[in-house]
Amino acid sequence: MTRRDDLIVGLDIGTTKVSVVVGEPSVEGVDIIGVGTHPSTGLRKGVIINIDSTIQAIERALEDAELMAGREITHVYAGIAGGHIKGLNSHGVVAVKDGEVKSDDIRRVIDGAQAVAIPMDREIIHVIPQEFIVDGQDGIREPLGMSGVRLETNVHIVTAAASCAQNIIKCAKRTGLEVIEIVLDQIASAYTVLSNDEKELGVVLADIGGGTTDLCVFLNGSVVHTAVIPVGGNLLTNDIAVGLRTPTPEAERLKLEHGSALTSVVDKNATIETPTVGGRKARTLSKQILAEIIQARMEETFTLIQRELAKTGFENLVASGVVLTGGGAMLPYTTQLAEQVFDLPVRVGRPEKVGGLLDLVKSPSYATSVGLVLYGKAQQEQVPWLAKNRKVGSRVKAWLGDIF
Repeated sequence: MTRRDDLIVGLDIGTTKVSVVVGEPSVEGVDIIGVGTHPSTGLRKGVIINIDSTIQAIERALEDAELMAGREITHVYAGIAGGHIKGLNSHGVVAVKDGEVKSDDIRRVIDGAQAVAIPMDREIIHVIPQEFIVDGQDGIREPLGMSGVRLETNVHIVTAAASCAQNIIKCAKRTGLEVIEIVLDQIASAYTVLSNDEKELGVVLADIGGGTTDLCVFLNGSVVHTAVIPVGGNLLTNDIAVGLRTPTPEAERLKLEHGSALTSVVDKNATIETPTVGGRKARTLSKQILAEIIQARMEETFTLIQRELAKTGFENLVASGVVLTGGGAMLPYTTQLAEQVFDLPVRVGRPEKVGGLLDLVKSPSYATSVGLVLYGKAQQEQVPWLAKNRKVGSRVKAWLGDIF
């Protein structure tokens, strides 16, 4: 197996599965050349709770991806999620030296914007510039070379519990992987499921995973809000297991094979065989009962998203509506139910903007892992002043360097 340093690899350590997607730079962008997945049992609500189980899942997914790609994988971009994620907006201002904005001025203003009080047990994951302001002129994306005496910026800062970031890096190191950067799941997903027009007009990205629903709001092309709601597909599966009194694996199967997010479209006479616990005889139940359980939980999830959006004050500014992705967005009629709750246009986002083995990852459940590959590609092409300002996982990597 040959080693290639130009590979871009996304590692998505999810609550229900671990995904490894291998990308290779091409003339048109990135080609997917390898994919590996394995069920995950070492996480709860997006946070690692069992190191050994997580390492085993990463190893299995990594083996499959390396075998398919025919390449050895050494470096990855890793996703992070969980209720510990916090986002906030901040402002910075500096005086411009020599009357012209230079790279050093931009670095200083971003440093000033991210100089907010953060507890020692938390780590800055992202500092994302929203806009620059030169002598009162706002809405500037690239201020380099502009004339002025005062430079300001608005940024969005994402922080995470340092211990959670440490555990991700630790699991990767145990499998022989070096984490280039830790990336917020929904920001990664946005790279592959959102268009530039949607980001400009305003859009809400809701990544419905197994343990959490990750939100990201874009306005005028920039991230203005991030949040994590501790509700995901596993909770829906549990509802079905309890409501139908069936084992959890059977509840997951019924959800995927017979589930519907709307009861109104289900045939009232349709039935399903429902296995029971304890070896009892299987029961025959109406499909509508299953749909009622699913619709109630999905409505609650969408209502929680709507409440989070209302708190930000952006609910009337997202002209492009809502984009749903992640495994929880795959149920039939999910978009129709979401449109009823949000009263906004809704679509399901699937990975795009890549070539190669796209058919293997053309599913909402691969949005984060494919997005991590595109994020990595974007970092290679990043403007120098922003690349040098990334403080992603710096303290965490320093701590782990002392351990390993």
